[in-house]
Amino acid sequence: MMRDKITRFLSVSVAGLTILCAAVFIFLARYMNRTSAQTIHDVGTIYMTGMNERISMHFHTTIEQRLSQVENLLEFYGEDTEDKGAVNDRLAYGAKARGFESLAFCSDDGQFEMLYGKAIKITDPEPFMRSLGAQEKKVAVGTDADGKNMVYLGIPAGYVMSDGEMSRALVAGLPVDYISEMLALDKSNTLVYSHIIRKDGSFVIRSGEAFRQNYFQRIKAIVEEAGGSNGDMYVEELSAAMAADQDYSQVLAIGGERRHLYCAKLPYSEWYLVTIMPYDTLNDTVGRLNRQWGVMVFVSCGIVLLSLLAVFVRYFKMTRMQLKEVEQARHEAVEANKAKSEFLSNMSHDIRTPMNAIVGMTAIAIANADNQAQVHNCLRKIAMSSKHLLGLINDVLDMSKIESGKMTLNMDQVSLREAMDGIVSIVQPQVKAKSQSFDVRIHDISAENVCCDSVRLNQILLNLLSNAIKFTPEKGSISLSLWQEPSPRGSDYTRCHIEVADNGIGMAPDFKDKIFESFVREDRTRVHKTEGTGLGLAITKYIVDAMEGTIEVESQQGHGSRFCVILDLEEAVIQEVDMVLPSWSMLVVDDDHMLCQNAVSILKSIGVEAEWTMDGETALERIEERHNKNQDYQIVLIDWKLPGIDGIETARRITKRLKKDIPIILISAYDWNDIEEEARAAGISGFISKPLFKSTLFYSLREYMGMAKRDGEEKSDKELNGRKILVAEDNELNWEIASELLSELGLDLDWAENGQICVDKFESSAPGYYDAVLMDLRMPVMTGYEAADAIRKMDRPDADIPIIAMTADAFAEDIKRCLEHGMNAHMAKPIDVAETARMLRKFIR
Repeated sequence: MMRDKITRFLSVSVAGLTILCAAVFIFLARYMNRTSAQTIHDVGTIYMTGMNERISMHFHTTIEQRLSQVENLLEFYGEDTEDKGAVNDRLAYGAKARGFESLAFCSDDGQFEMLYGKAIKITDPEPFMRSLGAQEKKVAVGTDADGKNMVYLGIPAGYVMSDGEMSRALVAGLPVDYISEMLALDKSNTLVYSHIIRKDGSFVIRSGEAFRQNYFQRIKAIVEEAGGSNGDMYVEELSAAMAADQDYSQVLAIGGERRHLYCAKLPYSEWYLVTIMPYDTLNDTVGRLNRQWGVMVFVSCGIVLLSLLAVFVRYFKMTRMQLKEVEQARHEAVEANKAKSEFLSNMSHDIRTPMNAIVGMTAIAIANADNQAQVHNCLRKIAMSSKHLLGLINDVLDMSKIESGKMTLNMDQVSLREAMDGIVSIVQPQVKAKSQSFDVRIHDISAENVCCDSVRLNQILLNLLSNAIKFTPEKGSISLSLWQEPSPRGSDYTRCHIEVADNGIGMAPDFKDKIFESFVREDRTRVHKTEGTGLGLAITKYIVDAMEGTIEVESQQGHGSRFCVILDLEEAVIQEVDMVLPSWSMLVVDDDHMLCQNAVSILKSIGVEAEWTMDGETALERIEERHNKNQDYQIVLIDWKLPGIDGIETARRITKRLKKDIPIILISAYDWNDIEEEARAAGISGFISKPLFKSTLFYSLREYMGMAKRDGEEKSDKELNGRKILVAEDNELNWEIASELLSELGLDLDWAENGQICVDKFESSAPGYYDAVLMDLRMPVMTGYEAADAIRKMDRPDADIPIIAMTADAFAEDIKRCLEHGMNAHMAKPIDVAETARMLRKFIR
C-alpha cells in the first residue's frame, strides 16, 4: 500500500509538475511573444520615424542648397545692368551649369518671362505667389509647355523685365523626378515607402503602387476594401493635423494588417511627407516566433522532469541573451544619437564662429567699397576665416572619422603669428558686440614657426575664447597670452603655453571636476541664459590629448576663469630672414608692463634703441624732454587703450607739441577700421595689430624707415615669371579660375581637359618644355593618379617633372595616395595663390 501511495504520489507529482511546467512554459511563451511583438513594434516605430526625419532633413538640405544656387544666379544680374540681353544670357548660362531645366522672371500677376527652357505653368499658383510676395522662398510643382511635371523654386527678386514691369521673383525649374530620386521614394527594396501630398490629399509625388489621384481617397478605399469603417476617422485626424501644421503619427488597423503612418510638413512648400511602414514582415516574424514557442512547449511536455528543467534553464539563458541584445541595441541607439548631437553641435559652433567674421567683414567691405585699404583689410580677414572654415568643412565631409570616433592630426608648418592674427580677427566682432576689453600678450617667443595641425590649434583657441566671451558680461575683460620655454622633449621642440583668462561668472568648485565632460553645464540661472550644449571644452580636451598636451582650469565663482594649455610642438625648419633695422630711437607706450618689456627686448634684438612707459602723460613728458635736448624719438609705438588720456589723444598732443612729422604708430588688438579716421586725423601714421611678434614688428616698422622690400621678394617673384605649367583640369570653370589667379604670378599655363590629354601633351613636348604639372585627381578618360603613373614611367629625362596634386580631395588618405603614385605634393582646393607659388618655388628646379 505504501508503494502504491509512493507510486501514486510520484505519478501525481510528475503529472502535477508536468502540468505546472507546461502551464509556466505556456505563460512564459505567451508573455515573451507579447513582449517580442511590442519590442518589434517599438523598434519599427523608431526606425520609421527616423526614416521620415532623415528624408525631411535631406529634402530641406537639398532644396535649401538649390534655392541658394538660384540666389547665386542674381550675382550675374548685377554685373552689367545696361545690357539686359547679356545679363539674361549669363543668367541662363548659370542656370544650365547648375542643372536647372528652365529659368524665368515672374511678375506680380503671375506671368513668366522665360530666360531659358520651356514655358512655366504653376499647378497651385496662389500660395506660391503669396509667399513670394511676402519675400519668402518657395517651392511649387507645375508643368512645362510639353506637359512635363516640374518642380519650380522661386526666390524674391525685383528686376526690370522686358516689358518694363518689375519682377516679383526669379523661378528655376527641375523635373519632378529629381525630387523622387533625391528622396529615394521609388526604391522597392526599402522597408518603408513615402508620398508627398498637399493639404487636400492630392499627390505631388507618389510611389508607383499608389494608383489613385488623392491620398485621402486611397486611405478610405483601402480601409473599406478590408471591411473596415474607420477610414473617415483617419482622414479627419490627418487633415486636422495638416491644417494645424503638426506632425501626425498613427497605426492604421486595416483588416488583419497594421500600417504605421507618419506625416510631417516639408519646408519651403505647401507639401507634406507621408511615410508608411507595413507591418506584414514584422507580423510574419512574430507569428513565426509564436509557432516556435508552441512547438517547444508541446515537445517539452512529453519529456521527463529533468528534460523539462533543462529546457527551462536553456530558455532562461536564451531570454537573458535576448534581453542583453535588446539592451545592447538600445545602448547603441543612444550612443549613436549622442554622437549625432555632438557632431551637429560642434559643427554649428565651430562653423558659425568664422562665418560671423566672414559675414561681418563682407558687410564692412561693401559699405566701404571706395576705401581700397579698408576693403583689402576686410578681404585679408575674410581669407583667414575662410581657411579655418575650409578646414572644418573637410572634417565634416570625412564622416568615417565621426562614425569611428577617431581623429587624426594633419601635421603641417604653422606660423604662430598668422594663427594668432587670424584668431584675433575672428573674435573681434564678438568682443565688440559685448563692449568687452580684449588684450593679447606674447613674450619669450623663440620659434614663430612650428609643426602642428593648424585647424586643431585654431579649434583650441576658438573654443576657449568663445567660452570666455560667452560667459563674460558686457564691458568685462578677456585676455589671450602665449609664451614659450624649452621643451623637455629636446632641442627640436618648444613648449608653448596658451592662456585664456576672463573676469566672467566663473564656476563652482565642484563643477571644475567635470568641466571637460560632454553635455555638462553648470546648473545656474545665469548659465541657462547662455547658448551652448556643453561640448566645446570636451572637444578641446580631446584635441589637446591627441596633441599630447595638457589643459588645466582655475576658476572662482563670480571672479572669472583661467584656462592653461601646454603643447610641446616641433620647431619648423625654415630659412629665416636676417631681421635688422636701423639703430633708430623709439618709445613704446602701453599699460601692459610685460608687453612693454617684451617689445623693447625684441626691438633691441633687431637693432632698434627702445624705451618704454605705461601711460600717455609720462610719454608726453619724455617726448618733450627729448625734444628740448634736440634728441627726438624717431618712431613712437602707442597703445590705443591707455589709462588717463588714450593713445589717439596722446598722439594728437605729440603732433601739436613737436610741430614736426614723426611716425606715430598705433598698436591694438581691436579693429583698426573702427578708429582709423579719428587716428589719422590725430596724426597717427599707421597701425600694428597685437600680438607683437618679432616678425610683426620687423616687417611693419621697416616701411617707416625707408627700407626696400625684404631680400628675396623680387627674386622670388621673378623665379616663376615665364615658367611653363601644364594644368590638368576637367572642369572649365575651375580652369578659368586657375588661369586667372595663377597668371598673376607670371606663369605660362597650358590646359589639359583630362588625364589622357595631359599625358599626350607632356609626351609630345620637348624635354624640359614644361616646368611642372598641376594635376586634378577626378577626371574622365584617365584619372590624375593614372596620369601621374604614366608620366613617371616614360623613358625621357624630365619624367621626374614636379607633379603637384590640386584637388578637392583633401583628406589624409588622399594626400598619402598622391605620394604613393609619385606626385611631389598635394594642395587642396580652393586655390591658394600664395601656397601654389610656394609649392612651385619649392619643387621647380
